[in-house]
Amino acid sequence: MLATPVMLGRAIDAVRSGRGLGAAVAGLAAVLLTAALADAAEELAGTYCGSRITAWLRHRLVGRVLELGVPGRRRFPAGDVLSRLTESAGGPAAFPTLLLSGAAVLATTAGAVVALGLIDWTLALVFALGTPPAVLALRMFAAKAGAPFADYQRHQAEIGTRLLDARQGARTIRASGTTAREVRRILRPLPLLGAAGRLTWDAQGQVGWRLSLLAPLLQITVVGAAGVRLATGDVTAGELVAAASYTSMAVGAAALFDTFVALLNCEVAAGRVAEILDAGPAVRPPARPVPLPDGPGALRLRGVTVRAGGRTVLDRLDLAVPPRTAVAVVGTSGAGKSVLVATIARLADPDEGRVELDGVDVADVALPELRRAVAYAFERPALLGATVHDMIAYARPGATRAEVRRAARTAAADGFVRALPAGYDTPLAEAPMSGGELQRLGLARAALADARLLVLDDATSSLDTATEMRVTRALREVLAGRTSLVVARRPATAARADLVAWLDAGRIRALAPHGELWADPRYRAVFAAGPGEPPGAPAPFAAAPGPAR
Repeated sequence: MLATPVMLGRAIDAVRSGRGLGAAVAGLAAVLLTAALADAAEELAGTYCGSRITAWLRHRLVGRVLELGVPGRRRFPAGDVLSRLTESAGGPAAFPTLLLSGAAVLATTAGAVVALGLIDWTLALVFALGTPPAVLALRMFAAKAGAPFADYQRHQAEIGTRLLDARQGARTIRASGTTAREVRRILRPLPLLGAAGRLTWDAQGQVGWRLSLLAPLLQITVVGAAGVRLATGDVTAGELVAAASYTSMAVGAAALFDTFVALLNCEVAAGRVAEILDAGPAVRPPARPVPLPDGPGALRLRGVTVRAGGRTVLDRLDLAVPPRTAVAVVGTSGAGKSVLVATIARLADPDEGRVELDGVDVADVALPELRRAVAYAFERPALLGATVHDMIAYARPGATRAEVRRAARTAAADGFVRALPAGYDTPLAEAPMSGGELQRLGLARAALADARLLVLDDATSSLDTATEMRVTRALREVLAGRTSLVVARRPATAARADLVAWLDAGRIRALAPHGELWADPRYRAVFAAGPGEPPGAPAPFAAAPGPAR
């Protein structure tokens, strides 16, 4: 681009003088071709670079979000994560191209000013007088537009979060007849979004019109000065044309404003991406992993303290679970039962204390090995995988169909799975299931894991009593010789365990059989049961000889 005005001026002077016209035209054609090829290469490289960076950032973000686990879900809601994953991750992708383009414009402008100086120093001086107002306008824009840009993206994410929350509760909203109210709730941040957008547009407009006036005014002034120098014979006609071209090229730096706006967007988007990437991990892998020894699954929690939301959920909790014993964890709602069982396989780490499995601190065990040793079944199992077979075999993708069916029979799920249109090969999207059926698939997934410690976090709450009894009988074979923890909400579920860990005020109030605890009215109140309710079936949850007392 810098060579183009020179070659154009030479061609004009060659036409006027009648000498060296062929060489001058050939030189002009060469630089024009080079510029065209450079433009095409920039477009191609920018597209490729942008898509690669976007993909790289999105892969990192997805992995990071999953690493952050439950604490990360509280800090970054689903709609906010989706906004960062789609819109924000695409922003930084343009940075290399914008930086290269901006550097090229600056270099071209600087070269054009130098070229003006080489033609006539007064032309460069006249142009330089317009630089301070342009720099001042850009600084003013950066000061005014940064915060509105960030606010705009934040309010967009808030609307997305509210919409996803409403979608999850669509049945409740429809049944309550509150659709209009919910729409208003979702769109409540819209005025703030509009205000942030208007502030951004105002800042752009105030700078844009100043630059729009400054550029042509500067161009007219420089060309006018060149015309005066032509009249005095200090420049040639070709140099006048070259000076006009260089001036047009130099005032093209006003286009840097658009680049500046895009770079500011990149900075805001990159900051939102970095908030997730730089967030401290919920669980840090051990620096020097310790192998988990073979063992019966003895579990011990020592002084475990967990704080969340400004309160202490678990307070220096101690618990010793004998190996090959089924222990029911009971407590009032919000007592921290799920928090307690989450610390076992490091789904979340305690703020203080330690958790030991077969004598080894779980914080020293490699995470993949720990997750193989402890299997979970949750209240609401996630639909992960393409088919029903894939969902059950999610933790063991290499499991055979026979192994998957055996695990499904263990959880009393084989019958309804085989009744699906394609049996175990039925896509999950085409397999409507009740909450109880979904829980049985979650139990089957845990049974297939073949872990030494099985944790059932309210994993039978959606089962009716008869189905729960049938599942319990089927699980005895799986639980024989294993340690298990069951978050229990029903007296009958607690009664089928060998021991009950009564969680109260962040500590274990008692560790004893359900029958012994039932005499305490405060224990019965945990289940909101009347004093005359029987303690439940005495049959043990697992086929174990009975706990040590």
